[in-house]
Amino acid sequence: MKREIIALILAGGQGSRLESLTKTNAKPAVEFGGKYRIIDFTLSNCSNSSIEVVGVLTQYQPLILHSHIGIGSAWDLDRVNGGVTILPPYTGEKGGSWYSGTADAVLKNINFVERYSPENLLILSGDHIYKMRYLKMLKFHKQKDADVTIAVTKVPIEEASRFGIMNTYEDYRIYEFEEKPKKPKSTLASMGIYIFKWDKLKEVLLEDAQDESSSHDFGKDIIPKMLKKGYRMYAYLFKGYWKDVGTISSYWEASMDLINEDPYSSKEGIDLNLFDKNWKIYSFSFAYPPHYIGPSAEVSNSLIVEGCMVFGTVLNSVLSYGVMVGENAEVKNSITMSDTVIEEGAKVINSIIGPKVVIKRGSVIGNEKRITVIKEGEVVEGIMG
Repeated sequence: MKREIIALILAGGQGSRLESLTKTNAKPAVEFGGKYRIIDFTLSNCSNSSIEVVGVLTQYQPLILHSHIGIGSAWDLDRVNGGVTILPPYTGEKGGSWYSGTADAVLKNINFVERYSPENLLILSGDHIYKMRYLKMLKFHKQKDADVTIAVTKVPIEEASRFGIMNTYEDYRIYEFEEKPKKPKSTLASMGIYIFKWDKLKEVLLEDAQDESSSHDFGKDIIPKMLKKGYRMYAYLFKGYWKDVGTISSYWEASMDLINEDPYSSKEGIDLNLFDKNWKIYSFSFAYPPHYIGPSAEVSNSLIVEGCMVFGTVLNSVLSYGVMVGENAEVKNSITMSDTVIEEGAKVINSIIGPKVVIKRGSVIGNEKRITVIKEGEVVEGIMG
């Protein structure tokens, strides 16, 4: 059972900044890109990178997420020895509790990790949109004989104060970590993707568990502690597309990036292009019929998936499974999730429409100034946004 590397995906966050999109659903399970859910990108990266053992740590509103992942067959992770395993909080002989932080979540699943006696542990987030070769990062990690390797991406200097910033020497060895600095010294922002030597991480996790002042978080506690103790820590510079879709604006921006006429290219050889046959994004598929575009419909620069029926106008938008757009209705610069009905003459502009919404005839949702969000199952009539 011994493995060189296994992965744990942190997928238990509430995602409150996504507002009504996560009221009854975990953030990693939110629909994205028409036929996917956010976690599909991380799971597909694991599959495409030949990471054969993946644990998914869940907590908040996990029903849809658990159902979506199932036994992992969509990502070729339904293995007899390995594959994907759902890891929710549990009660043991001495009781149990919710995960109190990202590091605590990993510590409470130490028995799962130990089953495979890995040399290295890959820690991932389930709510980022990107494509990445994890084995290339592992190669860098081994070449540097690093105890910890942290994936970083360059951000504009004016935005650096929003991130955890890694300050490094020329060889990318980290000498300082600054959490959201007011005056950043570099633009190397942490992506929340880590490779640890498992024996070294295990020591620090057990020690951190005894620290009552700790929040048991990787970014706030574990990384600073390991840096202070002199562990060999390196930054791995990732040059491809990456976005944390933890806010309404970032979710909307990433969705619009999917239909950008000039898709983001990457020196890593992988971009955000969903049509790349060499690095597919896999997902559980529903049994919907082919989409239908009516004879008087107008569709431009949009993603429209199975089960959709379009009789009106769809411009620069993403339509998920089973969306119906009535005659003379208009959807512009918007994301419309599954099984939503936009009735005749209705208009949807700059909006994110949750699943199973009904927008009544002649209603107007959204405007050009800001993003309007409609929660799952709403029946909307009149003018909103």
